[in-house]
Amino acid sequence: MTTTVDLARRFAALHTPAAPLALANAWDVLSARLVEAAGAPAVATTSAGVAWTLGTPDGDALSRDRALDLIARVAAAVSVPVTADIEGGFGADPAGVAETVTGVLEAGAAGINIEDGTRAPADHAERVAAARAAADAAGVPLFINARIDTFLFGLGEEANRLDETLARAAACLRAGASGIFVPGVVDAATVTELVKGIDAPLNLLAGPGAPAVAELGALGVARVSLGSGVASAAYEVVRRAAEELIAGGTYGALDGGLPYGELNALLQG
Repeated sequence: MTTTVDLARRFAALHTPAAPLALANAWDVLSARLVEAAGAPAVATTSAGVAWTLGTPDGDALSRDRALDLIARVAAAVSVPVTADIEGGFGADPAGVAETVTGVLEAGAAGINIEDGTRAPADHAERVAAARAAADAAGVPLFINARIDTFLFGLGEEANRLDETLARAAACLRAGASGIFVPGVVDAATVTELVKGIDAPLNLLAGPGAPAVAELGALGVARVSLGSGVASAAYEVVRRAAEELIAGGTYGALDGGLPYGELNALLQG
């Protein structure tokens, strides 16, 4: 029987610039099964997509219990490793983050994303350390992907942003992070400097206009995620179909939809 330890080890091994781990983030069981059926070696959840499908905004508004319930359902639905986006850790303090991570492991996930947002770097590092301690206590080599939002949110002076990012990354790695996630940047020059300055797998967020996965791998990137992009695209179809139906009484937005039988079959057995 495959254990969480096995899944965590398999997941960690997928992080290599030679063939970057490409993650089309899922937000429920069916989207996770679609990702797996496409041939993905792992499934990642998107915190935004998860929050939206559960009726809450993204950004530490979702309760821990509801998040863990969805993680458990996704992990049980696929055979590949699952990495869960746990936002800032679903806890008011590092002890709360440790409780969340214990729950994540019980849910069957092999990795997590934990973000700093606008938290102080020291606070983020303490949360990473708490997550690592909880995983170590459970005997699971959990892949902890520490997200650093300096570029995504434009934190600090632009001239110092790279150095600040590298300093935060180093602090997270000392605290026990396995990899570093820096969304908000894909230009070759900055990515090259991030790869040089971070002694761990680097994860980037990609979307339309970003270099292809292979190009990012050639720069040294080990993991490329779509984040909330897939969920956003799916919801755009909902809006387009509704507006077309209401305004014109036509149905063109439904062209290209997946067959009912194919979707239903993914949830059988």
